[in-house]
Amino acid sequence: MGTLAGACAIFLAAVLPASANPRLVIDVDTLKVYEHQDIFQKWYPASLTKLMTAYITFRAIKADQLTLESPVVMTKNAASEAPSKMFYKPGQKMTLDSALKMMLVKSANDVAVAIAETVGGTEQAFIERMNAEARRIGMTSSRFINPHGLPGEGQYTTARDLAVLAVTLKREFPQYASYFALEGFTTGKKDYPNYNMLIGRFEGADGMKTGFICASGFNQVSSAVRSGRRVVSVVLGEDSLGARADESARLLQKALTTVATDKPSLAEIPPYGESREVVADVSREICSKQAAKVRSEGRDEAGRQKLLSPYIHEIDRPLKLAFAGLMPGSNDKIAKAGKNATAQGDAVEIADVPIPVPRPSF
Repeated sequence: MGTLAGACAIFLAAVLPASANPRLVIDVDTLKVYEHQDIFQKWYPASLTKLMTAYITFRAIKADQLTLESPVVMTKNAASEAPSKMFYKPGQKMTLDSALKMMLVKSANDVAVAIAETVGGTEQAFIERMNAEARRIGMTSSRFINPHGLPGEGQYTTARDLAVLAVTLKREFPQYASYFALEGFTTGKKDYPNYNMLIGRFEGADGMKTGFICASGFNQVSSAVRSGRRVVSVVLGEDSLGARADESARLLQKALTTVATDKPSLAEIPPYGESREVVADVSREICSKQAAKVRSEGRDEAGRQKLLSPYIHEIDRPLKLAFAGLMPGSNDKIAKAGKNATAQGDAVEIADVPIPVPRPSF
């Protein structure tokens, strides 16, 4: 019986990508869902995991366990993470404020682990807190094995759960909304633009996070506000940076310009999808040589994202960059916390993704 179940799971995983394309858009205040598809399908969260890492951190600040000025130390364990990363050396320090900017804009995996160790004492203790909080807020089909999102067995979420997390962040911690809305940051020596191509380009866009690994494709959680209406969209499994931005813009625009009178609330949508319990893996569709060729010749030509959405406009000014860097005198002796832990994730999952830059004005 176990062999049969395993064979079925392998079969479902093989056919799943063709049918699964998770996405939804929801009103933050009413929880009305304007559009949804495959929202109960289990999916690798990639760097969208960092939304939960930020949430746990904000909860710790609220509990007076630390402040935005608390030092975050880069340990050997944190520094060993695979890219994307800041490549800081063990012993170097930054404020929690700077660390959050690096994690949410650059999507730095090493900084995410350093934050986890600072907040939780150890990375594992932080992960346990992530899963406990996920259950508490109603993320019914999510499990985390690390604070950054590199893939591994037992790490998964759904579009529905990511919407729950995003709405919770918007409702519970509006004072930290600016961290998700940064156009980029600078260390004083190097500038880092945000991978979220809606910020500064879509009317009302104010966050939140992007993510990519081969197994999950190009993912994005976005939020926007117009005339007092706050909406959040989740898009998973797109085939390019441009595609996820375009689809996110479409969903946000729909929710911001239509009436939700006849729309169901998130709680009214029962679980659906025969393959929803199998974690989808779209690696072959996203990171094959053919897929990379199509992407480079189409949506991500010459390192620029071909955004087709009529709702996304150009930025005709320099990006507004916040400062995030190391603390003065940060080359102290190597911290011992987490030194015996092993890195999570698999570096071969990282693809050569072009840095997002505004398209030229003509």
